[in-house]
Amino acid sequence: MYFGRYDYLGSSFEQTYRCYPTSFIDKPQLEGGDKTSLHIEYPMLFELCNTTTERVSHCGVLEFIAEEGMVYVPYWMMQNLLLQEGDTVQIKNATLPKGTYVKLQPHTKDFLDISNPKAILETTLRNYSCLTTGDSIMVPYNNKKYYIDIVETKPTSAISIIETDCEVDFAPPLDYKEPERPHKAQAQVQDAPLEPNPEPSSIPLPVLEETGWKAFNNSRSKCT
Repeated sequence: MYFGRYDYLGSSFEQTYRCYPTSFIDKPQLEGGDKTSLHIEYPMLFELCNTTTERVSHCGVLEFIAEEGMVYVPYWMMQNLLLQEGDTVQIKNATLPKGTYVKLQPHTKDFLDISNPKAILETTLRNYSCLTTGDSIMVPYNNKKYYIDIVETKPTSAISIIETDCEVDFAPPLDYKEPERPHKAQAQVQDAPLEPNPEPSSIPLPVLEETGWKAFNNSRSKCT
């Protein structure tokens, strides 16, 4: 994230900015993370809130170089916040606990076809300073963009992942389908003479277990 001067006294900061994607300042490489720069107090984390939709996310800051009243963030973050170019976003400083657990869900199963998706993911997450439940992050690899949902984070719905040991779990991809079970061959019924008033017969039907993955509840915190 890039925004203007960060002048405040005490421990509280809150300001509203016009939001634009980082492509406006010719820095497409910043789409792959949100991590802070070592030129500032470390780590410096912020809460971003679209007050119109009450969508909330969190990120770090890279530099304070934006024009007065403007902020530049990765486009995937604008999508999470339902922001259009030039919309206003409320930003305030945040203190997040170190994460102990995160559950991730790829949008497409082809992410699992990568030779070593775990290593790619670990490398990508080094570019992030925090994760927020309900967000979708983007993992660039081999000229392709893979999107991954943050299904759950612990101990809170937003966590810092800087210098912490965090357990990572995976949910099946959104486009995953359970393999169909083979149908048992039906027994052939031999021809039999028809009776004038046959008694109705009871044929037991197999009980199908519920196997489909339920979509998670995309819960978010409201702006405070």
